[in-house]
Amino acid sequence: MTTKATATDDGFHVFDTTLRDGAQREGINLTVADKLTIARHLDDFGVGYIEGGWPGANPRDTEFFARAQQEITFENAQLVAFGATRRAGGSAADDPQVQALLTSGAPVITLVAKSHDRHVELALRTTLEENLEMVRDTVSHLREQGRRVFVDCEHFFDGHHANAEYAEAVVRAAHEAGAEVVILCDTNGGMLPARIQAVVSTVIAATGARLGIHAQDDTGCAVANTLAAVDAGATHVQCTANGYGERVGNANLFPVVAALELKYGMKVLPEGALAEMTRISHAIAEVVNLTPSTHQPYVGVSAFAHKAGLHASAIKIDPDLYQHIDPELVGNTMRMLVSDMAGRASIELKGKELGIDLGDDRALVGRVVERVKERELQGYTYEAADASFELLLRGEVEGRARRYFRTESWRAIVEDRPDGTHANEATVKLWAKGERIVATAEGNGPVNALDRALRVALERIYPQLAKLELIDYKVRILEGRTGTESTTRVLITTGDGTGDWATVGVAENVIAASWQALEDAYTYGLLRAGVEPTE
Repeated sequence: MTTKATATDDGFHVFDTTLRDGAQREGINLTVADKLTIARHLDDFGVGYIEGGWPGANPRDTEFFARAQQEITFENAQLVAFGATRRAGGSAADDPQVQALLTSGAPVITLVAKSHDRHVELALRTTLEENLEMVRDTVSHLREQGRRVFVDCEHFFDGHHANAEYAEAVVRAAHEAGAEVVILCDTNGGMLPARIQAVVSTVIAATGARLGIHAQDDTGCAVANTLAAVDAGATHVQCTANGYGERVGNANLFPVVAALELKYGMKVLPEGALAEMTRISHAIAEVVNLTPSTHQPYVGVSAFAHKAGLHASAIKIDPDLYQHIDPELVGNTMRMLVSDMAGRASIELKGKELGIDLGDDRALVGRVVERVKERELQGYTYEAADASFELLLRGEVEGRARRYFRTESWRAIVEDRPDGTHANEATVKLWAKGERIVATAEGNGPVNALDRALRVALERIYPQLAKLELIDYKVRILEGRTGTESTTRVLITTGDGTGDWATVGVAENVIAASWQALEDAYTYGLLRAGVEPTE
């Protein structure tokens, strides 16, 4: 395992704990292979330190450190092992958990230490002085073995409120024993920015130690608390990718780093790394098998999405009027959402985004605006179905709907059998390239059967459809129209291996709404493939 000293320069530390603290989020269960993949992504992003886990505490983390040494050449980061101070009444040199930290081979070790007097007495069941000695002994021993040491002061802010003198004594003990950074932890996540800033300032003045910040997000202030600590003099920030972590999570790495680089003017990443932020965020979300948050600051797909007509009018003149940064700085893009709130500027900008030249045809743009508002009144939603909107827009521009096939009829049958099983069968009758086609297929539901029947009917004529795959299917029941009847909206996401797109259908019958969305999905797939319409 080799390391280039780039992002680990000592002026400021960006420290990531996704693989340890982030992995404590409910629903995340990382394999060793997952952890290795995430470590590579974080190193690519340029963080200075990657906390890999607690070697010796569980076999998975022990294996991770062993494999990381053999399989990863870190370009920017140093690997960090996490563990606790030695046990009360013993010595660090004889403590098996301390030895496991050394055996991990990690060049940096983070020790968690108690800094709240009640935790020392109730959780560790030892004296306040012995806890200080545990800190001194463990830090000194690891330093003697040639390791860099950081110390996490657990429950520091609550402990400082209860007994400031003792909490500061723990910081002083770690600092004087050789810890390079002492990290003040808001373990319960209950602090607010003003309190964080005041305490960090006080502790720096009282101890002279270099301080870091570790903030949980239980008040929704973890990012703000982290930046408040930086304002007070902290030069080490601990974060997790996408804010993953126990309970509601940790300070989110991406907004913290973006704020430091773009708002504070600090250089904390290698050159060009910030533009990879959106990609890295989404890649890590895929590894942990969680859908990326669409509304996450900076990297969410909605972070620079604009819906209101008033906003669109201003953005047409100057995007900076309604955007705090250029989205390309963080690898994101501006999006225009089309809805019943759309005005002319929204349609013009969306057309430009889609590569459709609307020219100066005000009448055309006006027709599209009215068509969108009329359709959204019926229950359609185009902000979530860009593909259906593009087909609508192209139809208005070209003077007719784009068609690759013409539907004669379709039907779906659900058969309830005596043994409790169900059979789903669909038949479609359509015309394509002058040929009448009838196709029947079975599926695991009526919509799946329709999808298969449509594919059977068209794949011979349009082999490009073989790449299409239905990725997601959502149904929403809209407000009732007449008594117990209601309108159903269906959103379908389809992919072809290189991208995906969403289409919408609306009807009083869920199968009819699904068919509309399927027709648009196949039509748009052929449009993407460059096929010329025939109908």
